[in-house]
Amino acid sequence: MNVKKWIDKNAKDLSGKVVAITGATGDLASNLCRYLLRFNAQIIMLDRNSKKSLALKDKLLAEFPDAKIENIKLDLADMQNVKQVCNRLESVKIDFLILNAGVYNVPCVATESGYNNIFQINFVSNYYLVKKLLPSVRNSNGKIVAVSSIAHKSVRLDENDVDFSLNKRAMKIYGNSKRFLTYALFGLLKDEASVNFALVHPGVVATNMTTHYRKSVNWLVKAGMKIIFPPAEKAALNFVYAVYENCGYNEWIGPNRFGIWGKPKKRKLKSCNQTESRKIYKIAEEIYEKINNEEN
Repeated sequence: MNVKKWIDKNAKDLSGKVVAITGATGDLASNLCRYLLRFNAQIIMLDRNSKKSLALKDKLLAEFPDAKIENIKLDLADMQNVKQVCNRLESVKIDFLILNAGVYNVPCVATESGYNNIFQINFVSNYYLVKKLLPSVRNSNGKIVAVSSIAHKSVRLDENDVDFSLNKRAMKIYGNSKRFLTYALFGLLKDEASVNFALVHPGVVATNMTTHYRKSVNWLVKAGMKIIFPPAEKAALNFVYAVYENCGYNEWIGPNRFGIWGKPKKRKLKSCNQTESRKIYKIAEEIYEKINNEEN
């Protein structure tokens, strides 16, 4: 697949559109930023590492000198920082809110919210962002784009261990957090008349999230993944497609060949029954209300 030809065929001008992206410095999102700037979008980069974020901004401005890029520090593991960023952005026009930031196999520790850091970063903070910024996105008839993972299919809701803190398998803990994000957002946005939604996954990609093996073998794993799986610049096309293509209830966007390779395609998602989906949304709302009512 020729990336340039695909972009020219499927993307449209975004002049005047403001795109807020969490985890913009990631391998996939940095490519998405480049694609969006090519079509004249304005970007708000929401990153934990300010140094990396500013360095990416400099690189992008070297390529797109007239681009409008803003950097805001956002640490999804720090609920107080999340609330501060929400307060700052609530009055800002946002046409697209892209929830890209996430963590996989990192040490699982408790946070002040009462949930482990992986659940906090991948789900709790992202859901809080959407709830708080939804009026702004609604006012611009905008769109929420959330990044899920095929890992969400490997787990089921455990009401006695909501964040999977008792689980020892990294893939299960990660998959559970993405399952919550996926179905909580479906529940929240299914009846939204003024806000569009797209759920997207990139398939399997060699990114910085895969650098969790021992140093002695990590280089070999990454080299192998780069040979077998698509590079980030191609996988990011799924994100571009999600910017322009809307998803209905229980639909998502990803590579068209086994969910790993190929062009972006929208498919039906059948990984969760209605009973579980409703329970996830109910728990998500309870978590939001609890955190929102806590003092800043």
